[in-house]
Amino acid sequence: MSFIPNRAMYVPIKTDKRNKRWSEPKIIIFSFLAILIPGAILLTLPVFSVSGLSFVDALFTATSAISVTGLGVVDTGTHFTTSGKVLLMILMQIGGLGQMTLSAVLLYMFGLRVSLRQQSLTKEQLGQEKFTNIRLLVKHIIIFVIVCELIGTFFLSLRWVPMMGWDKGLFTAVFHSISAFNNAGFSLFSDNLTQYVDDPLVIITIAMLFILGGLGFTVISDLQRNSHRGFHFLSLHSKIMIIATPILLLVGTIMIWLLEHDNMQTLGSLNTSGQWLAAFFQSATVRTAGFNSVNIGAFTEPGLLVLMLLMLIGAGSTSTGGGIKVSTFVVAILATWSFLKQRDRVVLFKRTISNQTVTKSLAIIVVSGIVLLIAMFALMLTEKAPFYEVMFETISAFATVGVTAGLSATLSEPGKYIIIVVMIIGRLGPLTLAYMLARPKPTLLSYPEDNVAAG
Repeated sequence: MSFIPNRAMYVPIKTDKRNKRWSEPKIIIFSFLAILIPGAILLTLPVFSVSGLSFVDALFTATSAISVTGLGVVDTGTHFTTSGKVLLMILMQIGGLGQMTLSAVLLYMFGLRVSLRQQSLTKEQLGQEKFTNIRLLVKHIIIFVIVCELIGTFFLSLRWVPMMGWDKGLFTAVFHSISAFNNAGFSLFSDNLTQYVDDPLVIITIAMLFILGGLGFTVISDLQRNSHRGFHFLSLHSKIMIIATPILLLVGTIMIWLLEHDNMQTLGSLNTSGQWLAAFFQSATVRTAGFNSVNIGAFTEPGLLVLMLLMLIGAGSTSTGGGIKVSTFVVAILATWSFLKQRDRVVLFKRTISNQTVTKSLAIIVVSGIVLLIAMFALMLTEKAPFYEVMFETISAFATVGVTAGLSATLSEPGKYIIIVVMIIGRLGPLTLAYMLARPKPTLLSYPEDNVAAG
């Protein structure tokens, strides 16, 4: 067929109804719901809670655990029985690993064959290349998770076993170690970790766990493969994460200290070392961990704005954390800088970032903004709360952070459902939902280029 100027080119494409129906995004979403719904139903049973739990509260809690968010409508430490707390740990571990990784683990454990589609989905969820040995990768991930959580349990036991005894102290250490590494933010203490605000053993141990979990399995596996070869041989993604993570931690710590060190309800009542420890912990935790060692609701409005920006940036891709992701943020900044410098390519560490990656990063930011605006508007209709509380809670849910300015405890039933949807979208990724909702077309049309006045 010849090309006709100013007319669309028509190229027929064969479509497979089965692929259309069971696309990767749909499989990921339905597998997530297949774990979420039974988990919520289980939490309503008397054996898992002390005084019972309504379905909406159980669904909220299960969603918060599987999406490793940490927002709660009940007190975790007093409302759930030991069985309920164990169930929450299981849900948090599933959420941190990802349902596709977990299903691959179970199939390998029982000696069953992992299908090519299953391998493809697992690699996609973990951000791996097509040639990656998925069995070896999953093995390394499980070993890394277990080792980190055991080390975390050991150090936390040093504090809590002498205080609570072996049974309760060890269980508390295990619960918080799993919650921290998976960036979940659930705590068995009613005040979260505020009573340990200036305790370096507890604060630093938990911070190191969620920082490691937030780096991403892709970065960890890359470091394992190339640790003996040096920084130059790491992937561009790993280089971005290794450099951007400490920069964000440092900038966040300094900003929080500057804005809150005179606030007697947050950092002001602590000595200098305690203030810096608390500022560091809040800087690290709001990038998706969800713990808090000071009262977040007492932050000044400028301080809350800094926290919201850190929440939006989030952790690393393929990690246990959420947010738009550090790499997405860095690519968007670099793309903007390249445009301002009138460069036609985005370059970092002598590597050109593909246009597809740049477009995807910008799309994630735009779709995330749309989701947040819709959710905030809906919550303003259902909740009688200040705008900053609505904004903070929505971003916390979307970025799967879990820190709260006080709104979660007073949410109406419609408000709970709104936050549930936001947590699910935040964990699965806004683009996953967008891909699922987009209808694939049976034809491909190629139109001539034209310009639009922008800016």
